[in-house]
Amino acid sequence: MKLFNADEEEKKKEEERRRWEEKVAAEVQADFFERREARKKIENGWTLNMNFLSGNQFCDLSPFGGLVEEDKQFYWQSRRVFNHIAPLIDARVAKIEKMLPVLSVRAFSEEDGDLKTAQLATGILRFATEKIGLTETVAKAVLWSETCGSAFYKITWDENGGRQVAVTEDGKPVYEGEVSVSALSPFGIFPDNLFAEDFSQVKSVIHAQIVSADYVKEKFGVFVEGEDIEEPSLIAYSEPSAGKAPAPLGKAGERTKDSVILLERYTAPSENEKDGRLEIVAGGKLLYYGELPYKNENREERGFPFVKQDCLRLPGAFFGSSVIDRLIPVQRAYNAVRNRKHEFLNRLSMGVVAVEDGSVDTDELAEEGLSPGKILVYRQGGKAPEILDMGKLPSDFSQEEEWLEQEFEKISGVSELTRNSSPARVTSATGLQLLLSQDDSRLSATVGSMERAVKEIGRQILRLYKQFAGSARLMSLAGEGKKAKSYYFSSSEVLASDIVFESNEGSVESKKETLLKLFEAGLLTEEDGSISKENRRRILEAFGFGSYENAQDISSLHIAKASEENVAFVGGEIAPDEFDDHDLHIGEHTRFLLSSAFKKASAKKSVDGKTLKERIAEHIKKHKELKKQEK
Repeated sequence: MKLFNADEEEKKKEEERRRWEEKVAAEVQADFFERREARKKIENGWTLNMNFLSGNQFCDLSPFGGLVEEDKQFYWQSRRVFNHIAPLIDARVAKIEKMLPVLSVRAFSEEDGDLKTAQLATGILRFATEKIGLTETVAKAVLWSETCGSAFYKITWDENGGRQVAVTEDGKPVYEGEVSVSALSPFGIFPDNLFAEDFSQVKSVIHAQIVSADYVKEKFGVFVEGEDIEEPSLIAYSEPSAGKAPAPLGKAGERTKDSVILLERYTAPSENEKDGRLEIVAGGKLLYYGELPYKNENREERGFPFVKQDCLRLPGAFFGSSVIDRLIPVQRAYNAVRNRKHEFLNRLSMGVVAVEDGSVDTDELAEEGLSPGKILVYRQGGKAPEILDMGKLPSDFSQEEEWLEQEFEKISGVSELTRNSSPARVTSATGLQLLLSQDDSRLSATVGSMERAVKEIGRQILRLYKQFAGSARLMSLAGEGKKAKSYYFSSSEVLASDIVFESNEGSVESKKETLLKLFEAGLLTEEDGSISKENRRRILEAFGFGSYENAQDISSLHIAKASEENVAFVGGEIAPDEFDDHDLHIGEHTRFLLSSAFKKASAKKSVDGKTLKERIAEHIKKHKELKKQEK
């Protein structure tokens, strides 16, 4: 009897849980539909921008929502498109991509501990960004932000990434994991507040995407019924790629088969839920319910795994504005002027014939026109057909066309120098440099948003490594002098909060020009006019000849060897080699004696009865003796 009651109680709990899961899934889906409806006007504007970028420019927003095709007022009207938006966006994207910042970490002090921590963090960022292809990801996001106004990055931890470290009992491989950064279009991001300016003012955000039913089964182990989904925006932008355009107006009814809408609702931490909440729903079923997975905020708090990048910020708006929004009225006017101009030229070349009623066969004349050598027969006594004088092409067409082209340049922030590389009106070097500076100034707001986004991506990458790297992780980093080193580090060694990020501002060409000016001013040379080895190496690296300098100068290798000896002194005495550069070794060992790292290392127990200070002092003394023997 007790077993029967226990079974009934278990069934009752299972039924209550099933109802609770259905309730949560229904609530998340209803929240998604409500947010999508509230954002419909903004989304229609993005679709209009995509159509103008791809060349479908005779469309407009309907008062009832969606896009409608503009009809001809007369059948003979010209409807050609003279797309100036696409090359302008291409020029902006190309220029912005050249300004992509390279992340590095600056140490707070000159202490060895801070320097090594900064070096490790910088190496991790460079390793991770190369591994995940961050440059290509940022290029995709730049195209989305330039087109729609905003783009997003999603920074997650991929458990199946990295090296294989073990095998389970079932024979499945186990990987060490790797960070993953993907570019998202704004079509899949739904904040709870459209008037918030960034994620810090948002309480929850939904990431929606269309996936196959097999993906849900493989990822979450739950079977859901797939269906044919007609969601043009989500279909087009679930997996963003560079240059991908939306479905044209005639293809808005396209469907994806055997698919479901996967909804991920992230809720920020609050008084009641200190670690926030993540709910994943697909096909009306709750796939996951728990705390936010990543400690990617300050003080190792949990937060959203998203970073926003804007083309042009709007006050009091979550989504930014695009340059295309400002270019569309100019593009419409430009298309109208060029088409009317061509219609006028057609009238001049083809002619408009005036005929007396009944004097000629008008059907034959309309079909064949006035071809050269044509014999025109008209009724005897009637008036001969004549071509009306249409006058000359008004100069207003050319003036309006030139004015609109100047408007394209002013609004887009892309000058004639960027588009054509050789402006006809400017020939002096000073004038060209001024134009380049003006172009950089016009793009400073967009480039600044990209730099802030990339810095935040770097912070989240380090915080994910700190959370998931484990106790021992192998990574090959480029050390001093481009010497490859393999390091074992633990998650405790990665400091993601006590660091300062730096980014290389400006383009490569501007840096080279600045270096040349500094060299000409004598700021990079010594008092005797010579260039130090360190400055020479850095100058060659800036101009892309770092490997040439490394092939000649081995001082960095000697310094690296001395640094390794500083670590090995804890285990016992080390004899100097005859081929050592004694001056460099003595300087490096002395610097170690004066650092805080020496104080921590000297606290360890001695192996041979000698202190660490005594062993290093004897080692330096031997270097000095060998140096004296060489002299």
